[in-house]
Amino acid sequence: MAGFERVVEADGERLDVFASALAEVTRSRAGALIREGRVRVNGEPQEKAGFRLKPGMRVSVEVPEAVPAKAQPEDIDLEIVYQDQDVAVVFKPSGMVVHPAAGNETGTLVNAPLRHLDNLSGIGGEIRPGIVHRIDKDTSGLLLVAKNDMAHVSLSEQIKAHSVHRVYRAIVIGGFREDEGTVDAPIGRHPTDRKKMAIVPGGRSAVTHWRVLERLRGATLVECRLTTGRTHQIRVHMASIGHPVLGDPVYGPKRSPWPVAGGQLLHACSIGFVHPRTGEELRFEAEPEARFATWLQKLRE
Repeated sequence: MAGFERVVEADGERLDVFASALAEVTRSRAGALIREGRVRVNGEPQEKAGFRLKPGMRVSVEVPEAVPAKAQPEDIDLEIVYQDQDVAVVFKPSGMVVHPAAGNETGTLVNAPLRHLDNLSGIGGEIRPGIVHRIDKDTSGLLLVAKNDMAHVSLSEQIKAHSVHRVYRAIVIGGFREDEGTVDAPIGRHPTDRKKMAIVPGGRSAVTHWRVLERLRGATLVECRLTTGRTHQIRVHMASIGHPVLGDPVYGPKRSPWPVAGGQLLHACSIGFVHPRTGEELRFEAEPEARFATWLQKLRE
């Protein structure tokens, strides 16, 4: 059990915001600690996350030790693009899910870092230690991993502030008149199919900037830059403007002009962020897998 305590100096700050900074945990985690009665104001538990603090109040936070991860280390090859004491950037191949879930308890990306990386952040929980964000099972590319809680908090806040640089490449069906554009449409659960996402009124804000890289035979190679990072965002947004990602079994046409094995041809090619400890701006890039390159060449001919 770790304990933190500090006297409030500024007037009017929310308790969850103050506790988050004090204990170096995410705001959602601070909210959970408040609900559990682990945050005290002047020695008394305060269960309202929005409680406004006043100068002179003493706030204490108890953070229980992280529960050992239930995901087990496995001997899975993992390409580590970069790592230091705080963060790692890894390459996730298509076909690999990020963390264990029903039907995918083993062979996940989490099982591999547990073997290759030490001291992963416990904030992500028992089955997703160190995981700050996700990419879909059949999407390949770069993924950030936090190696301690300090890094996890920093990277999570950067993602929340939309300051993490994330760029994807996709082969989409059809051609474009324009060279670039933006899809700004809210995304939420599909009203009738809960396994799918959709553009829905009242959904979460989602913005995708796209740019044509190469015009192909019946398809287009595009670059997609995310301002937000919603589930299936690129796949939903590109399908919404009539250009679904080639090979997408969920949002693509039922009868595709080209049968693509292995899922959507979507690749997280670039990721950039501010290092949690040094403040240095880092950026990493990775070329698509052979499957992506093979289809690109086919559509050029």
